[in-house]
Amino acid sequence: MNLLFIITYSFWFLSELGLNRLLRSKKTDRINTDKGSLSIIWITIMGSIAIAVVIAMNRTLPISSNLIIPYLGLALIIFGIIFRFIAIISLGRFFTVDVTIRKDHKLKKNGLYRYLRHPSYFAALLSFIGLGVSLNNWVSLLLLTIDITVVFIFRIKIEEKVLIEQFGSEYIEYKKSTSGLIPFIY
Repeated sequence: MNLLFIITYSFWFLSELGLNRLLRSKKTDRINTDKGSLSIIWITIMGSIAIAVVIAMNRTLPISSNLIIPYLGLALIIFGIIFRFIAIISLGRFFTVDVTIRKDHKLKKNGLYRYLRHPSYFAALLSFIGLGVSLNNWVSLLLLTIDITVVFIFRIKIEEKVLIEQFGSEYIEYKKSTSGLIPFIY
């Protein structure tokens, strides 16, 4: 593994750790809405990454023999990081890593949120797909994609229940006009 891979993986991991530390709910926010899903997400992510790396190191099931494939994976990771930060910045003070409702919370329906209810999860999923591609291993790619998609859908269901409780029919109507996690699919 060359330095570019190490820098990209490290930056991605450290940026997620930073978000996890800095963007948590506060005592003034609605509490007990996360249902432990943040911990479940982190356990799933760390376990899936560890297993995917071990598989890639011990089994040769390449996506392609083309040497550019791992670099395309890095590009996906970087694109996912950038897209995720854009989604987070767009949501502003209402973004938290745990599920909560903030004081004077407003439903965001413009920008990225006009098309996708959870662009931050979509961006993170792109990065995990990029990790699988950068490992250049079909099994690792499928493992990461399936595990992360499942845990994000689990989290989205919790989040959307809270949003429906808060915004009622406004959120239900918003759901009808947007995709949840994957544009035009789900």
